[in-house]
Amino acid sequence: MRKMTLTIFSFILWFLLVWPFDPVTKAPDVQSIVIGAVVALFVGLLFGDRLPAAGVGSFFRRFAWLLVYIPVFTWALVVANLDVAYRVIHHAMPIRPGIVKVRTKLKSREGRTMLANSITLTPGTMTVDITDDGYLYIHWINVKHEDVEGATRDIVERFERIIGRIFE
Repeated sequence: MRKMTLTIFSFILWFLLVWPFDPVTKAPDVQSIVIGAVVALFVGLLFGDRLPAAGVGSFFRRFAWLLVYIPVFTWALVVANLDVAYRVIHHAMPIRPGIVKVRTKLKSREGRTMLANSITLTPGTMTVDITDDGYLYIHWINVKHEDVEGATRDIVERFERIIGRIFE
């Protein structure tokens, strides 16, 4: 059931993104549709086991939270880019680099990986290490808090709540 769900979802998503119709005649591009169906079938067969066993409703709920995560991450990315740009062009280069320890409540490997990648993709921070007991070591361009709670609040919490809904 999970493989079939992912196959159908992949095909629908591909169909909406590609819109395989000739712009002039409005006729469907059968060759393109067949290729899309074959690729969606391979995606479903290869990755269908990775879906949660909770069912189709859970899959779509998680996908909806992923759609919520995209603007949250984009906003954090824009703010961090502006912050790093300010630090680069400022005459006194106001930085205080260091490695801080933060805690995450995420249990799944996928959730922790997405959190670590989100932190690393945000300019000014980079994940250095992830431990099995729920800690991440982050290189931060401007350390504001040396304690775990303060650093966790500033770096992790904006992503963690939504990522938890996606993966846990």
